[in-house]
Amino acid sequence: MTVFLEFEKSVAEINAKIEELRRVHDEDGVDLADEISRLEKRSFKLTQSIFSSLSPWQITQLARHPMRPYTLDYVKRIFTGYREIHGDRLFGDDAAIVTGLATFENHGAVVIGHQKGRDTNSKLARNFGMPKPEGYRKAQRAVRLAERFSLPVFTFIDTPGAYPGVEAESRGQCEAIATNLLTFVKARCPIIATVIGEGGSGGALAIGIADHVIMMEYATYSVISPEGCASILWKDAGRASDAAEVMGLTSKALLANDLIDGVVSEPLGGAHRDYDAAAGTLKYELASTLHRLKEIAIDDLIAERNRRLMSYGKFQSVG
Repeated sequence: MTVFLEFEKSVAEINAKIEELRRVHDEDGVDLADEISRLEKRSFKLTQSIFSSLSPWQITQLARHPMRPYTLDYVKRIFTGYREIHGDRLFGDDAAIVTGLATFENHGAVVIGHQKGRDTNSKLARNFGMPKPEGYRKAQRAVRLAERFSLPVFTFIDTPGAYPGVEAESRGQCEAIATNLLTFVKARCPIIATVIGEGGSGGALAIGIADHVIMMEYATYSVISPEGCASILWKDAGRASDAAEVMGLTSKALLANDLIDGVVSEPLGGAHRDYDAAAGTLKYELASTLHRLKEIAIDDLIAERNRRLMSYGKFQSVG
């Protein structure tokens, strides 16, 4: 079933009518095909209208949609022969980050991504997509494996942030993230990062250093959540929608500020409406990007990666 958000309420009402007419059509044999077709066209046009002018806060809600495709949903549609790698060989295995070896376009590849859960048990097992230090160290292990065998790395970002709990801090959360940044910066292999949902703070950036960074159309990427920003600026998390307006966290805003390299269009209504279509579009973008990166010498690739990082941010001298 499609889960509709509050701003899609009018579409949800029409779709409920369509489902009711279909039930009557099928069970009672009443010919309602014309009325169903009319309502379907109305639903399509209304959805087009709503999604043509989404606010940053509405996009944030879409990025968090409970039915949005997660890393493993994309992996099974984009890669073949995926074999997951578990554990960091230091403490344990963190299910909030998945890593593995796979085949992409007839070539070996390494996959790293945040993974959320769907139901209560899987959400708890995945820690709501918030990694602990062992998750980031598992990602480091995967990158070093990619270097050893000259494999490209594909990362999929989707986390509200790194886990802020006491046990994570006691095991060196900040050190793990910092070492990840250094590992990715120096990695002697192509890296392509995709923000597929929420890109939250250092927890996202830890696997976001790449030669090419792209975002799904209705994903977000920011240094803090809108709720956290509102709590700091106005002491009121309820003003999250106001914070979202000024944070520049949408794919459109980030592309305009040269912080990402491309945006992948989603099916009308969001990626959760059609997993296969969303994955197909993303796969095409990943394939064309990898083809381009493989033509660049590794030393030049690393040099350009560093140049990109150093170019972030703008300032103006005064006085």
